[in-house]
This record gives sequence, structure tokens and C-alpha cells, in this order.
Amino acid sequence: MPLSDIAIRNAKPLPGKAFKITDEKSMYLLVRPDGGKYFRFDYRFEGKRKTLALGVYPATSLKMARKKHFLARELLAQGIDPCEKRKEEKTAHTNTFESVARAYLASVAHTVKEVTQQKKVRRFERHIFPAIGRDPISEIKSPAIYSVVRPIIFKNELETAHRVHSDIQRVYSYAISHGFTDYDPAQAVAAQIPAQKAKHRAALTDPKDVAQLLRDIYNYEGTFVVQCALRITPLLFQRPGEIRKMEWQDIDKDAREWRFFVTKTDVNHIVPLSSQALAILEEIRPLTGHGQYVFPSRRDDGRPMSGNTIATALKTLGYDSDTMTAHGFRSIASTLLNEQGWSPDAIERQLCHMPKDAVRAAYNRAQHLDERRKMMQSWADYLDTLRGNDRKPT
Repeated sequence: MPLSDIAIRNAKPLPGKAFKITDEKSMYLLVRPDGGKYFRFDYRFEGKRKTLALGVYPATSLKMARKKHFLARELLAQGIDPCEKRKEEKTAHTNTFESVARAYLASVAHTVKEVTQQKKVRRFERHIFPAIGRDPISEIKSPAIYSVVRPIIFKNELETAHRVHSDIQRVYSYAISHGFTDYDPAQAVAAQIPAQKAKHRAALTDPKDVAQLLRDIYNYEGTFVVQCALRITPLLFQRPGEIRKMEWQDIDKDAREWRFFVTKTDVNHIVPLSSQALAILEEIRPLTGHGQYVFPSRRDDGRPMSGNTIATALKTLGYDSDTMTAHGFRSIASTLLNEQGWSPDAIERQLCHMPKDAVRAAYNRAQHLDERRKMMQSWADYLDTLRGNDRKPT
């Protein structure tokens, strides 16, 4: 007799022994000694006996179990193994793009700085996961990838579009290596992202323009802290964030050096201080020398000067971001020092541009300090000459 709801409810477990109550066409209810009741379907596929779980009573009703049983028999009629089909569906559900992407992110976390990793994770969470995160990674097609980058392209945020596409490709490289999928649907999308034209930070490089800039800087009427920061920036030509975070403990007046760790390149950097730079530091020392930062925030909250302070000061002087930026002082120094014939290696080392080649990086880290001392003083003298005379010095 086929199973009935009453028969299932009344089925009592036997101590120490499981037993079956058959339904029809190899479906049955397995009653275990602990009282658990499980719907099962026994079948043979390619000569092997197999059992498919159809659910647990009462969460799975008899009607639901019979429906699953019917679908399983249909698969068998098509030459498909129901157990293998279920495994594939479960794997596809488990190996979503997001789950594989997070596994990839975890695998590379130790190779990058924490802040870089956080930015990468935010890109995934903002642009990628909402669109394809829940989809099985093996079933995603190229149009779905394009749908992720297309809105970013329409906003003309091409750098972000390229970064997002690259992130997706790295996930697929990881997924292919670990057997989650066989191909990368992002490859076909690359050609659909317009090439990004490199946009260099604005900077003045004509000595006459630099001369006027320097005179404007020395006529700036902002706060004294900003005045000093603005005047020392062209003398040191380090990254704006490094200058605004300059700490008094890193200044060695006797050695005439500013020593600090550059997080961008992971090196300890030495900036020889010219007489002019030292004079500016001595001017501001009575005001800020009791604290941590040479150029503290005007709010006196223990933080350094804001990252927009120098840019705002330049705008006040009439230099917008298309004409001159705080970062542009590095380009000015690089261009003019090369024109003056200083060693390119010394200039690059002073800019803290470390080559990717490990041997050359080690060489640059250890060399050129004596030359850089001479170069930094000569550079400061040159800027003084420019500021007093808008003709190019001989």
C-alpha cells in the first residue's frame, strides 16, 4: 500500500533498529530509532545503486516528497543522475561570484597594504556585488560583466571602470585556478571600455611662471602655519601628504635632515634640508614646536593640517587645479633639476621614486646622499634667485 499521512504520523521507532515503509516506485520512508523520519528514493544509475534524499518529515510533507520523487524519475528518464544534478546545483549556489571573490580577496590580503585592500573591497561592494554577487560564478556571461562597468563608463569614470574590470578578471583567474569555473567572461569586455587618457597633475615648468608663483607664495596672507607650509613645499618637493604630516621628532637640525618613513614606497627616506628650509622651520618652531606636527590643524585637535589646505591656498592666489597643484611642485623640481644637469638617479631618489627592480632599488636607497645635499641647497638658492628675478638664471 502507498504511504499516507496517517501512516507516517503513526509510525513508531523501534529500539536500536531503523526500518522502511515503502511508498511506490522505490520511494519510501526511513524511520530511525531516534524517531527521525526521512523520505528516500533508491535507484540505479549506470549499474550503481544510489539513494536520493527527498526531505525530512514533517518539514517535508508526503506531497512534497512525491513531487521531488517525480522530478528525480524524470531526470533518470533523460539519462541524468539526480544525485549528481543536486550536487551541481548546490555547488553553483555555494560558489557565487561574491563567495569566490571574497576568497580571492582573503588570499591576497597579505600582499598589499591594508588601506589598499580596503579600497579594493569597497570597489567590489559598491560596483560588483550588487550586480552579480549572488550569481553562480560558472554561469555568469560577458553581458553581465559589461552591465557592471557600463554605468561607470557612462559617468566617464574610466579609471574606475578599468579598475573594476581588472578586479573581476583577477577573481576569474583565481576561480579558474581553483576549479570553480573554466573560462573568464570578462576578457571579451575589455575592448568595450574606452582607453583612458593619462591626466597629469598640473604644474608650471617655465622658470618665468615659477618665478611669479614663488612671489605670489611669499605674498600669501593666510595663517602663519599655512604660509610656512606653502613656502617650504617647493624647497622640499615631497608629496603633499608627507609635508603636511611632517613631525618635529623627524627633524634633525644638527644633521640638517628630515628623516621619515614613506608608506607609499615602504622606505625610510632622507630629505637634506637647505639653509632656507631650516630657516622656515626655525620660524615656526616657537608656534608649533611643542606639539607633534610641524604644520598642525588650525582646530588644534591633535591632527595635521588638512589635505586641502595647500590646494585652497593656491586657489586663493589664483592657481586653479588645471594650472598648478600641490603635487605639481614635484614636477617643477624634476623638470628643472634635470635641465640643470643633476643626476637623474639623485633626482629620482630625492623624489622617493623607487624602481621596481630590486637591485636598482637597493642601489638607489644607499647612494647619492652627498650629491643630494648639494642639489637641495643649490635648488633652494635657485628658487631664491627666481623669486628675486623673473629671468632664467645662468
